[in-house]
Amino acid sequence: MNAFQRLLGRKQPTSREVAKNRLQLVLVQDRVNLPAGKMNQLKDDLIQVISKYVEIDQDGIEISLTGNGRQHRLTANIPVLGTRQK
Repeated sequence: MNAFQRLLGRKQPTSREVAKNRLQLVLVQDRVNLPAGKMNQLKDDLIQVISKYVEIDQDGIEISLTGNGRQHRLTANIPVLGTRQK
């Protein structure tokens, strides 16, 4: 957790919340038939493409796959540090 998040009053997730989020990710990956290796490959590809246009904090990237029923959502939280000068 960084200082900015502490100033905003955000707390670190509990181990229970982390475990719950991981289990949800595994269940959704299973439902959409997306192997874990493909998820890592997707993350690497997103980093590569987005890095062409903006500087990003690769350690702060969070990618999640959520779903309820028949609809699934891929969410990428990518901290942007600045724009790239070409």
